[in-house]
Amino acid sequence: MKAVSLLRAGEARVIETSEPENLSGELLLKVEMVGLCGTDLNSFRGKNPLVSYPRILGHEIAATVARGSATMPAGTRVTVSPYTSCGTCASCRRQRFNACQGNQTFGVQRDGALAEWLSVPEEKVYPSHLSLKELCLVEPLTVGVHAVSRGRVTADDTVVVFGCGGVGLGAIAGAAFRGARTIAVDLDDTKLETARAAGATELIHSAREDFRQRLRELTDGHGPDVVIEAIGLPETFRAAVEEVAFTGRVVYIGYAKEPVAYETKLFVQKELDIMGSRNALPTDFREVIAMLERGNFPVERAVSAVVGMEEAPAILKEWSDAPASFTKIMVQVPG
Repeated sequence: MKAVSLLRAGEARVIETSEPENLSGELLLKVEMVGLCGTDLNSFRGKNPLVSYPRILGHEIAATVARGSATMPAGTRVTVSPYTSCGTCASCRRQRFNACQGNQTFGVQRDGALAEWLSVPEEKVYPSHLSLKELCLVEPLTVGVHAVSRGRVTADDTVVVFGCGGVGLGAIAGAAFRGARTIAVDLDDTKLETARAAGATELIHSAREDFRQRLRELTDGHGPDVVIEAIGLPETFRAAVEEVAFTGRVVYIGYAKEPVAYETKLFVQKELDIMGSRNALPTDFREVIAMLERGNFPVERAVSAVVGMEEAPAILKEWSDAPASFTKIMVQVPG
């Protein structure tokens, strides 16, 4: 079968590889479309410390069941959770399988889904009548929605999301889906308008206005109840703690690529809940599917390019050379 493999940093190629072994308890899927995200870009650029080469890319998946089961028959359209869990580490024992100590994500620690066929355990598969594009968006949106869950967001909250990329949009859409007042912060007009379409009630362009002053104006000087950081810069890591309300919640999705110096008295003085957020749980997948089935996300605005498998290596290079030119890239897999 054909697959897109990252042979080494900076070199992707369409290859021929063996079809997957379809083990007992697994479903054989015909892959229809795969989304590419910032993780794939970092792997291509040699900046992902978790990836090894060669590696078949892809963990944002739209597929059709080819060989199914009584509960998931052939012909069912699905998306897939791309994570593994060992069942024995501290996280798994607490039923927080998303943070498994030995997790292996498709396209990172193990070969991914950007291939013609994929065999996966049935419990990792989520059926839906969504379009292929929507199915590809489920997994990246779940990462932001999981952060919303970690932040215990309710309709009574004012939530600020730093960063309106794919993950940030998931947090914005998830907070808005729960009825929260949601404020989006970014320095890109196009991303901010997409955030508005995803449910943001107010927008702050941080390159044109003082976002700290604007946040205080919007929250009567108290600060937001929840801040979700989806950028990964030291200054936004600090700003999350500085701008959140007393007794508020701060959720970090990504991580800064360098050490961050904090004024730690704010942790205690404000009695903050400070949390990390990693991957997603089954409840997050179901929440995102429900959100998309209700038409609560601007799918077409979020997708900047759809290409065939043969074009995938070239568009990865183009994306690497001009990262601001693309938001979400999707790859159609030949039938």
